[in-house]
Amino acid sequence: MKILVIGASGRVGKILTKKLLEKNHEVIGTTRQNESLFGNYNYTQISLDLLGEIEDMQEKIPNDIDAIYFVSGSRAKNLLALDLHGAIKTMKIAENKNIKQYIMLSSVFSLETHKWKDEGFDELKDYYIAKHYADEWLVRNTHLNYTILQPSALKETEGTGKIEVNIKHPGENAIEDVATTLLEVLNNKATFKKVISMHSGTTPIKKAIDTLGH
Repeated sequence: MKILVIGASGRVGKILTKKLLEKNHEVIGTTRQNESLFGNYNYTQISLDLLGEIEDMQEKIPNDIDAIYFVSGSRAKNLLALDLHGAIKTMKIAENKNIKQYIMLSSVFSLETHKWKDEGFDELKDYYIAKHYADEWLVRNTHLNYTILQPSALKETEGTGKIEVNIKHPGENAIEDVATTLLEVLNNKATFKKVISMHSGTTPIKKAIDTLGH
């Protein structure tokens, strides 16, 4: 498959891109860096300004993309302009180009606002508002085969390859496990039109994702 990874140089994006290349996918990464992130013949890189005009962005994205991953983040610097408006522009482009799957990396309970009063959410409220409306736009205002993955807190720990999905309470996730889960949902019809919350657990990732189709 030919895949666009928006945010390929980020904590999740870099690991995800590496895993996609290992599966022999053709990957186009976006990053603000000038140097190529990967010396792989299946990897190319474009500079995509998420703060720019949608017409300019659309011109840079090839027409034969099969799937888009949105794993970019502003780190709280441009929440509305990037995490919200920038994301929605890429959704519109995906529809314009008839892209088969749009995979959004979000955050746990972004669409369940009644849970934001729990401990730990208040300090990230602006971030959650941006993610909430980006996710809601994807669900309510597009016809894309979307998959929204909502991990709990990301940790720089070794992956276990085991998670739980559709969780009731937040937890933690190894970044590698999040990247592996993003890989697992690719072209998986069981995850189309699904919002998937997750944290570390005891179920192998493939098995956890396969249960979504039942």
